[in-house]
Amino acid sequence: MIYETRIYETHPGRLPALNARFRNHTMKIFERHGIKNIGYWTSDVGEYSDRLTYILAFEDAGSRERAWESFRNDPEWNKVREDSEKDGPIVKRVFNNLLTPTDYSPLQ
Repeated sequence: MIYETRIYETHPGRLPALNARFRNHTMKIFERHGIKNIGYWTSDVGEYSDRLTYILAFEDAGSRERAWESFRNDPEWNKVREDSEKDGPIVKRVFNNLLTPTDYSPLQ
């Protein structure tokens, strides 16, 4: 199993729109494409209040690549993204990392 952390930095005032998009649409679409939702977080304390941090899981690198390709080409996703950005772009920058659990990690 590999894990991917993703951090979405939003444009000012757009974090609620991003949260709504994930809550109401993106998580379900992810699952349909074989992307496992592990967890989603925002910061209450710290220097970044305009970011959504989340973790996804994939069986292996090949399944990750296929899942993202399938997701990016999903007509429902593209419509959701387009509709959610009618008031302007939501995401300013994306940071991601692929993580491989250590042999002692409780989460494998």
